[in-house]
Amino acid sequence: MGFVGPEILYEEGPCFVVAKPAGILTQAPPNIPSMEVQVREMIRKREAKTGNFYLGVPHRLDRPVSGALVLARHVRACRRLSSQFADRIVRKIYWAVVEGVVEPAEGAWIDSMRKIPGLAKAEIVASDHPEAREARLQYRSLGETEFGSLLEITLETGRMHQIRLQAASRGFPILGDTRYDAQHPFGKQHADVRLRSIALHGRVLSFQHPMTKNPVTVEAPLTEDWSALKLPV
Repeated sequence: MGFVGPEILYEEGPCFVVAKPAGILTQAPPNIPSMEVQVREMIRKREAKTGNFYLGVPHRLDRPVSGALVLARHVRACRRLSSQFADRIVRKIYWAVVEGVVEPAEGAWIDSMRKIPGLAKAEIVASDHPEAREARLQYRSLGETEFGSLLEITLETGRMHQIRLQAASRGFPILGDTRYDAQHPFGKQHADVRLRSIALHGRVLSFQHPMTKNPVTVEAPLTEDWSALKLPV
């Protein structure tokens, strides 16, 4: 069977968006599978490239998270996209199924958090903690599943595991997210736990094209793992 590359959701000039599946890293050291490697292979085969070429990755999605991932084909485009993420110009909307019914059905979560040294995990800390970083998001419930609320989340900051931690710290872990104490599995239960997904999906990315400056909005379709859920939308 031949190479099957990632699904391209948008492409114009040096900027394109792909659909990242859950269970794969966005970037990784050599010889470890990643979206960056898959996209490079796709470009190499599509354009019959033989040498090295630039591919910029201005943002990341966690390994168990699926959704829209933007990349850039040259340095200037990547820098401009990275600046948009840093300046919080990019609109990032996620869908999440959590355990439990979130009330009120709409609101904001604002916390101070930090990455735990030596662990791939984050925690809520006091605002005066020397490593504290503000985490902000807006949410609204789109209805309920058999497990709990389906949330649409607009991420205002981009901290490590932010949505996962902020939800879990309030008693609403994301379905399948055992790292943050979820009790119910989600999606295919691969023998290798690193390949398992959680019910968090990067649904929409809205940004300014780095070269044309035109507004771009891309919606990523839900993955197969979501098909077993009886979603209220």
